[in-house]
Amino acid sequence: MKAVHFGAGNIGRGFIGNVLSKAGFEVCFVDVNPEMIDIINKTNSYKVELLDADHTIEVISPVSALNSITQEEEVIANIGAADLITLSVGVPNLSKVANILFKALLSRAELRKGPIDIIANENAINASTTLRKEIERLASAEEMATILSFAGFPNAAVDRLALSRRTNEGELVQVEPFFEWIINRSEMLNHSLPLLDKVIYVDDLTPYIERKLFIVNMGHAAAAYLGYLYNEPTIQRALAHPDIETTVQGAMYEVARYFEAAYGKSAEELQSFIETTCKRFRNEQVSDDIFRVGRSPIRKLGQDERLVKPAIELYKRGLPYSQLAKVIAAGYLFRSTKDEEAVELQDYISEQGLISALAAFSHITEPEVQEVIRQHVSALTAVSK
Repeated sequence: MKAVHFGAGNIGRGFIGNVLSKAGFEVCFVDVNPEMIDIINKTNSYKVELLDADHTIEVISPVSALNSITQEEEVIANIGAADLITLSVGVPNLSKVANILFKALLSRAELRKGPIDIIANENAINASTTLRKEIERLASAEEMATILSFAGFPNAAVDRLALSRRTNEGELVQVEPFFEWIINRSEMLNHSLPLLDKVIYVDDLTPYIERKLFIVNMGHAAAAYLGYLYNEPTIQRALAHPDIETTVQGAMYEVARYFEAAYGKSAEELQSFIETTCKRFRNEQVSDDIFRVGRSPIRKLGQDERLVKPAIELYKRGLPYSQLAKVIAAGYLFRSTKDEEAVELQDYISEQGLISALAAFSHITEPEVQEVIRQHVSALTAVSK
């Protein structure tokens, strides 16, 4: 079996390519980084370091790599021979790879090969659908109909911490032992391939995407913003602080009430997921910088994002949201001169005030919610002085 994977970064090598290789796929990476491409092709392998107690090193092989800029014909030929296409390039780059994918899929149509699925594994909702729409921009109606006759674009949800460190052999990708890859099987076209080991297949991704965003991503950001106020340098150090740990877990369990109400998830299942998530955050083999995790606060405080959306959903249902409101307050107090969004946010608050900022950036207009957040801002400001 052959898989073509776009993106030889940390997620590509440490997560998706890793899982595909262990499932028996020969993986061909497509990237634009000449150094990374050369490193992979030198030995037709690469190493992954597990962030466990032993720092286990895994060798992933056989693999190869192509440059999408200088080796376009080879990329198109490999896609013609592939059984699966996956991506982890970052949502802003999906439009950049759409052109070569469009050409490759038209070429594959001429070969009359069987169905193939194209899965964009990004930290975003319905990334594969986004990719399909980018290809549609390039195609005529007839061309797109031809492509969709054999190409599926199943959406996926992915979760794995992937970092890297510099070695004499180049960048060594580091990953936590935990991972979650969930694929929408109802959107797949090729059902002849064996199911990937430890990958979850579902018919509705929504609750899983929201669970990652509203519990995992929310908790991560919560620890960062509260950790900043307590002058803690890392997520791990922040969660060692009792007040921060209590608030982060409290916010997670508030969100659990939303999943019980909205999707009928059991309290036991959610408790287990929260405990696993907290264990991941406390991993002593990881050093998660507060400012890296907390960066881009305007985006993370957005109306449909990890902090605000669950708080408003709970408010609408008459359920507790005080700990989430405290986390939102901490986000509005986050400062970093190296972060353009943090600077913009603090400048706006200085000029227009907190209540105006809540409406402008988070679309929080409910007076009751605004007041709860304002009270938390006052209390946290006193703590951080």
